[in-house]
Amino acid sequence: MSAAQSRPELVLSPQPGESPFAAYKLGAPYDEMFAADGTVRPHYAALAERLANLPPEELLRRQQACETSFLHQGITFTVYSDKQATERIFPADLFPRIVTASEWAKIEAGLTQRIAALNLFLKDIYTDGRVLKDGLIPRSMIYGSKHYRREMRGLPVPHDAYVNVCGSDLVRNESGEYVVLEDNLRVPSGVSYMLANRDVVRRAFPSLFRSQGVRPVDQYPRELLATLRALTPVREDVSIAVLTPGVFNSAYFEHAFLARQMGVELVEGRDLLVNDNVVYTRTTSGLKRIDVIYRRIDDDFVDPLIFRDDSALGVSGLFNAYRAGNVMIANALGTGVADDKAVYAYVPRLIRYYLSEEPILNNVETFLCREPKSLSYVLANLDKLVVKAVGESGGYGMLVGMHASKAEREAFAEMVKADPENYIAQPTIQLSTAPTFVDGRVEPRHVDLRPFILHADKTVIVPGALTRVALRRGSLVVNSSQGGGSKDTWVLSN
Repeated sequence: MSAAQSRPELVLSPQPGESPFAAYKLGAPYDEMFAADGTVRPHYAALAERLANLPPEELLRRQQACETSFLHQGITFTVYSDKQATERIFPADLFPRIVTASEWAKIEAGLTQRIAALNLFLKDIYTDGRVLKDGLIPRSMIYGSKHYRREMRGLPVPHDAYVNVCGSDLVRNESGEYVVLEDNLRVPSGVSYMLANRDVVRRAFPSLFRSQGVRPVDQYPRELLATLRALTPVREDVSIAVLTPGVFNSAYFEHAFLARQMGVELVEGRDLLVNDNVVYTRTTSGLKRIDVIYRRIDDDFVDPLIFRDDSALGVSGLFNAYRAGNVMIANALGTGVADDKAVYAYVPRLIRYYLSEEPILNNVETFLCREPKSLSYVLANLDKLVVKAVGESGGYGMLVGMHASKAEREAFAEMVKADPENYIAQPTIQLSTAPTFVDGRVEPRHVDLRPFILHADKTVIVPGALTRVALRRGSLVVNSSQGGGSKDTWVLSN
């Protein structure tokens, strides 16, 4: 895949009653709502008609109603790099992103295939290591990964499901096909915003929502609960807890939201103790056994006796309880090695290797800087590429070459040359755009798509996703920590 080139801007001339679109300019290779000639795509026709009949002041009122709802619910996120105000209301756009039934069917099949291969890969590298013996992936890439956990070698995992919750990021290529940008297998976040967006946008356009045949997403907490229950032998009173780092974590709202929706305990490390390799939580009525922990903290902080000894977030003895089979942890420890952006480049090969199938969803072309030929190409083309540190997430440790200054590119080049194994590069993908309500006008903004996959004894993908949107004009960075927001995602029934 070559770097995407923007085509000449096409300004949609408003008709009477269509003033919200007066500033809408088509410049990206693919727009979700409008075809290249400016005509509305069929599955967006009802939304376009509804917007054409709403004056800007009414759209502004509905947008403000959405923001007020988020404010009252305390739907926030944290930006650690902002010294002035770290906690913010999560920005949500008024207009839904619409996905057709046929598009979703392919996404669902492709992600089901992908998580199957990734779980087989994780089982393999923590048991026989056949994929390494066959030379499909370099041993140094796996054993040298900071996310590889030798402590997990040989440990049985229920249903061989190392990854129970996954959020894969998809984008459209120049031809409009969905491709996978990255997988998030450790502690993926964002599903609470998907559910919150649905609630406010459904109320903003109630009649449109009912008429469109939008598939529901509100069953996600029930499906998550069923997935967690499936990790332990059948018992009448399985006790589950969501383990959070605490109120200062960027995704604390989500931790509390999911615990409340599932009707399970929300705990911090200090609430738990391990006695005789059994995990308990402290309650006002005494100790209560915990059978399954849905962890929202990274491996390093889970158990100070095994991993980082300075961790105040985890529970001493938790790993021994896990090793003894007395508590299940989702996602399993050590899944981050398959989350590595370098391993990502091999996923299509892993699908062929383990499943004997061709990938349903393709990857974005990826250059591994550990390979001398790729390194030379990356260093010579930094202005055209996006370079990422393999173990980072959330938009950190990344260079968007086309938007960086010469000095920034030169400084980043030195970092890459000093540690090439820590970096990969991809062409600058001109993410598709979708209509977004900004400053009282409808303007195109770049978006991606994060569906959520649940996997234990079966794979479940709720028909919806978190659509992340780059709110700054021209920006390609959709992460909330870097100035992005979100949209509701409507998957149509037919």
